[in-house]
Amino acid sequence: MSLGVTLAATLAARIRASGPMSLADYMAECLTHPTLGYYTTRDPLGAKGDFTTAPEISQMFGELVGLALAQGWRDQGGGKITLAELGPGRGTLMADALRATRAVPGFHDALRLHMVEASLPLRESQCKALAGFELTHHDSVATLPDAPLLLVANEFFDALPIRQFVREAGHWRERVVGLEDDTLAFGLSGPVEVPDLAHRRDVPDGGLLEICPATPAIMGEIEARIVAHGGAALIVDYGDWRSRGDTLQALKGHAFDPPLAHPGQADLTAHVDFEALARAAPGLAASRLTPQGVFLERLGISPRAQSLARGLTGAALDAHVAAHRRLTHPGEMGNLFKVLGFTRAHGPMLPGLNT
Repeated sequence: MSLGVTLAATLAARIRASGPMSLADYMAECLTHPTLGYYTTRDPLGAKGDFTTAPEISQMFGELVGLALAQGWRDQGGGKITLAELGPGRGTLMADALRATRAVPGFHDALRLHMVEASLPLRESQCKALAGFELTHHDSVATLPDAPLLLVANEFFDALPIRQFVREAGHWRERVVGLEDDTLAFGLSGPVEVPDLAHRRDVPDGGLLEICPATPAIMGEIEARIVAHGGAALIVDYGDWRSRGDTLQALKGHAFDPPLAHPGQADLTAHVDFEALARAAPGLAASRLTPQGVFLERLGISPRAQSLARGLTGAALDAHVAAHRRLTHPGEMGNLFKVLGFTRAHGPMLPGLNT
């Protein structure tokens, strides 16, 4: 019996006993179940996994993010800093960032490295990638040090469980996961009150909206540290300023998969509502939402790409050119992925971003 079938049976038994579950509960079980969850049982990245992130596409991504964070640290006067990453994958972004910032005077001596990671296999990969650095892992952002914070989150918020609500006759009904002929299937609850959607009067009848229940607590922890002690946060993910419509998707073997088809064996994500991130941290100054391609060009990715290309020929050069295009071109990751920065009110914004 495969892991997916086992988790599907586990979820079906729960639904028979307790009734339909929210989409957030379904996603949480699929992604982080202690023994059958997607992230707890595998390394999902790369050709053998189910998806590839920007740091895995090219070293340029992590290098430029690292230099932007280091410049933000300098702009705020330097000093001891918690350098933290949420959902660090294999540690590739941070390894590239630290290599690129070795020559920034005092930066490595000032930083203390912390990573929020649920996956034990990925924690092991991070330790290997960052050998030589003292690294502290956390299950939650809530246990990060109460100190100045320099934080990066690349493709972290898209993996957090969401809830979905459909507007019908002026009321909200929640989309839930139940059973139909003993098979997992979507359904709708009765009318419910959803305070988090009170401001969304722009949604017509039949419209669907998504909310991420974990966002307020996570952003609140980030906000508290930056407001009290200084620092900045850089969030890179796919999505838009305001959520609208069904964006839930599953990826399995680098191909789209029905979200209920293989629980525990496919990655589940949803587009990030960046407005919700900003609303959850009202004490911070947020940058303008910026396409990833624009952000990277402002940081100098094209000159860096040209510099790296000088030593390449043949297939290696072709791959390098393709990686640059994939990260920046509007038709690829350049427009789909967005960047949002946070700093103290009236403080200097991170390089590559405008207020």
